[in-house]
Amino acid sequence: MTTEYEMESGLSESKSASEAPIGRLQGRRVLVTGAASGIGRRTAELFASEGAALALLDRDKDALEETVAHTGGECVAVDITDEDAVADAVEHAAGAIGGIDGVVNAAGIMFRGFADDVPATAWRNVIEVNLTGAYIVARSCLPWLSREQKATIVNIASAAGLLPNAAGLTAYAASKAGVIGLSKSLAAELAPEIRVNAICPGMVDTAMADGHRENVTNYALKRLASPLEIARAICFLTSDESSYITGAALAADGGRSFH
Repeated sequence: MTTEYEMESGLSESKSASEAPIGRLQGRRVLVTGAASGIGRRTAELFASEGAALALLDRDKDALEETVAHTGGECVAVDITDEDAVADAVEHAAGAIGGIDGVVNAAGIMFRGFADDVPATAWRNVIEVNLTGAYIVARSCLPWLSREQKATIVNIASAAGLLPNAAGLTAYAASKAGVIGLSKSLAAELAPEIRVNAICPGMVDTAMADGHRENVTNYALKRLASPLEIARAICFLTSDESSYITGAALAADGGRSFH
């Protein structure tokens, strides 16, 4: 069985000419991880169009700078599993954009392989990036979030964390189930000042889907999501439109988790 790592943030998507930003995030100051590509980059683009000031984090410095060229804001190349480096990056970012009142944890990786093919080192790496990294970023941002009246955290989990019914995703599904649990726990702990929610995408049209794009028979909508569709859901949970929602794990999965 061939095993491989894949970056969760994959291909970028061009902006739709039909988009009509209405300033949903005007005046907001949002930190986005995994912003170099895929869902993270598309989220940054959408947030910028909706008026947010952005601090963008990713370990891929060159690709991150390409994102910032389209969105503006501050970018910091950082490994989100390095607690000290993240603390420094967050402090720098908060200073650059005048604080932080929103966080989107979009950084993540996948390791494909059946359980007997996944060494403990690979397992630990997936958990460290997807779960511990999200915790480190959220925790590092709390001093700034706690000063705000409408602060939000949105963590990118996965439909695999809600319903792990596909072979070869043991480490990934476990990490994303952990992200859902982390989000719910933080929501309970940080309410009412800070709202915390999770988005649970199904397969998205990014590089991560390469080689698996035909595996949509168990999706009610029979197709992959575009990165923009997931970014819109993230925007909803970050904006005041979701002001009475916290502790939710929103399945943005084309019907995968019930079909």
